[in-house]
Amino acid sequence: MLFDSTLSLKHNVQIMKARNFRYIRPDSLQHAYRILEENGGDAVPIAGGQSLLAGLNMRLSAPKLLVDIGGLKELAGQSQRDGTIRLGALTRHGELLQSDLVRKQLPLLAQAAAHIGHVAIRNRGTLGGSLAYADPAAELPACSVALRATLVLGSAAGEREVKAEDFFKGLFETDLRPGELIVAVKFPAPQANTTAGFAELARRRGDFALVGLAAMVSARRDRIEGARLVYFGCVDRAKVAASVSVAVSGLAMPVLDTAAFEREIRQDLTPDDTPGLRAETKLHMATVLTRRVLNSLVMQAAS
Repeated sequence: MLFDSTLSLKHNVQIMKARNFRYIRPDSLQHAYRILEENGGDAVPIAGGQSLLAGLNMRLSAPKLLVDIGGLKELAGQSQRDGTIRLGALTRHGELLQSDLVRKQLPLLAQAAAHIGHVAIRNRGTLGGSLAYADPAAELPACSVALRATLVLGSAAGEREVKAEDFFKGLFETDLRPGELIVAVKFPAPQANTTAGFAELARRRGDFALVGLAAMVSARRDRIEGARLVYFGCVDRAKVAASVSVAVSGLAMPVLDTAAFEREIRQDLTPDDTPGLRAETKLHMATVLTRRVLNSLVMQAAS
C-alpha cells in the first residue's frame, strides 16, 4: 500500500503532509524483525502512531517504510510471576487505567495514564511507543524509571534487557539499536510501606506537562524513609533526581517547608527558558509540586 502526500493550502494556512512511504503489516514478531533488519534505517515501526504520525505530517521524520506492529499478539498481554509484573509493549494507555493488575500492583502507572492526552489518544497510544519516543515531557518514561522497570528489547539477533534508568540517554535519545523493538516492560512488585505519588502542571488538561513528578516513597510513622523522584517536562530525559531524593529522605510528613530540598532541585533540574516560561519559574513550579506530591502521600495513608 502506498500513501500519497501533498502540500496544500487551506484557509490561507499551509498544511504539511507526510512524504510518500510504503506500509507493511507483518504477520508475526519474527517477520517484523526480518523487515526491520533488511531495510535498516529506512524502516520505522508504528503501533498507536500518536507521536509518529504527527512527526510525519510535520516532516520531522521521513521513513521510506512503516512497519505496523500494532496487531502482533507477541507484544500484548499482562502477567505477574515471581514478584515481577510484565506488560506487553502494546499495552494501551487506556488499559493502564482499566487493568486490575496495574491498579493494584503499579498504581503509579494508573495515576499517570489519567493525565495522558485525551480519551482518543489513550485508546491508541501504547506503553512501548511512549518509551521508545522518549519525550522528556511524557509521563510514562518518568514512571518507568521511578518504578525501576526493565525494558525487554528484541531483534532478529535475540532479546536483551535494559534498565529504564539506562535506557533514556538524552533528548529523544534511547538505547534502542537499529532493528530493535521494545517487546515488553518488566516491573518489580513494590515493596511494603511504599506509596506512589504523581502530579503534573500543564497549561490545559491533555497538554504535555510543563513540570511533572513521578515518585515512589517509603515512609514509616509519618517520616519519609526513602524516595525515588523522577521529574518530567523540565528535564532533558527521564532520570532519578538523586540529590532531591536524598534530601527528602528523613523529612517529617506533612512537609511544611521546602527549604530542605530547594537547593537540591536546582542541582538536579536545569531547565531552559522557553517562550512564555522562564527557567526560574519552572524551578519554582517543581519545588511546589514536590511538596504537593509528598503531602498527598499523607492523605493516601490516612484514607
